Amino acid sequence: MNGRLIYLTIALLGSTGVAASHESPAPQHTLPARPATPPCGPGLDLKNVARDSRCFELRIYTVASGSSADVLHARFRERTIALFRKHGMTIVGFWQPVARLDQLVYILAYRDAAARDSAWASFNADPEWVKTRTEMQVSVDVDNTFMVATNYSPLK
Repeated sequence: MNGRLIYLTIALLGSTGVAASHESPAPQHTLPARPATPPCGPGLDLKNVARDSRCFELRIYTVASGSSADVLHARFRERTIALFRKHGMTIVGFWQPVARLDQLVYILAYRDAAARDSAWASFNADPEWVKTRTEMQVSVDVDNTFMVATNYSPLK
């Protein structure tokens, strides 16, 4: 799994910010420690950034050859969203790229980077998630980008 971190400022337009819970790329084996989440959320002193922005995480999953995108979608639809809600993650939305049927794109929002890290830690340790990833196995490459809203974005 690839966990590339990128700083990005973005204006998110037209989202409703529906609360929900999601699946994380729970590894089937031990991975090296992930780098800490970069500073993300309110109070960042960056040009053009809303000082009251939440921490947004854009996640792109690319299904590995030999795995099923349909299983990934079913896992999110049937189990992961409820687990995201349980662990306090806010789902902004899910998207299916029309030219990449092997991908799933979604955005989560958190109060700040610490809340993000805490939510993922509790999610990954949840016995229901462990059971889900065992029963509905899918191999994915994960790319995640941390973002804050611009000072002109309607969604913060």
